[in-house]
Amino acid sequence: MVILDTETTGLEPEQGHRIVELACVEMVNRQLTGRNLHIYLNPDRDSDPEALAVHGLTTEFLSQHPRFEQVYQEFIDFIEGAELIIHNAAFDCKFLDAELRRVGKPPVRDLCEKITDSLLYARELHPGKRNSLDALCERYGISNAHRVLHGALLDSELLAEVWLAMTRGQDALLMDFQEETQSVSSGVGGLPSVDTSVLRVVRASSEELAEHQVYLELLDKAVKGECVWRRLEPAPDAVAAE
Repeated sequence: MVILDTETTGLEPEQGHRIVELACVEMVNRQLTGRNLHIYLNPDRDSDPEALAVHGLTTEFLSQHPRFEQVYQEFIDFIEGAELIIHNAAFDCKFLDAELRRVGKPPVRDLCEKITDSLLYARELHPGKRNSLDALCERYGISNAHRVLHGALLDSELLAEVWLAMTRGQDALLMDFQEETQSVSSGVGGLPSVDTSVLRVVRASSEELAEHQVYLELLDKAVKGECVWRRLEPAPDAVAAE
């Protein structure tokens, strides 16, 4: 699993906007591995003032870094075959697809195993509430006090913590089930072993058996034949043997 985030020069790649920062953090078995990919990119253009106010990455700073066409293979190698967790995946994917298209590569969905939008997941989990990354950090008690500006690596790491918090219930259910099954000794078919010698057997009285026969006769009339329970009754010889 790879948690991914980008920062861009604006809102629309169709208007020539580009990715200026790309970050991926790897998670295996619900643990961050410490293996990350973090790249600043030269977009060969200025950021819109609104975008610059969000990420603070100036044209002068970005001009010192590689262009996407110089590092795209490193990105592909990192995400290939992985499930991607992206907050508002439609936004990031349209920029990634535009960058990949420029270097003659297929869209990101064809390069990874699966894309999961954590924003859509959060909206299903918390309908009618704010589900921005900041709002989710506050809801789950995850400190983002150091997040003055947006940054792809920092946001990816925060999203990883948020994702673990949002999906913790699924993991807890599985752990509870495993602990419960491990706490009992297994019998046939994985069921707990039971000492049948201590079980009390309560047999039906003659009055209860008579009421049962009356009920079966009513069922016979309802189905205009022999009801299925007749086939389950023990044979007379078996009853006598008891």
